[in-house]
Amino acid sequence: MVQITIRNVPQEVRDRLALRAARNRQSMQEYLRAELEELATQPSNEELMERIRQRVEASGTRISAADILAARDADRK
Repeated sequence: MVQITIRNVPQEVRDRLALRAARNRQSMQEYLRAELEELATQPSNEELMERIRQRVEASGTRISAADILAARDADRK
């Protein structure tokens, strides 16, 4: 395991995180480690967009913006 230090965290942010940790009956360290582990499993926006592009290319499906808006508007009537 490695250690990470985060400096210059506003007191208000620290207090909110401490409250969340306490509500989960965890130390601040346990809470933040779990949050970081969860964050690390989520794809970045760039990775997500690339996955979407790959799926669209693989399926060969293209829907125009006009068709999407028309379908959206049809449901609103």
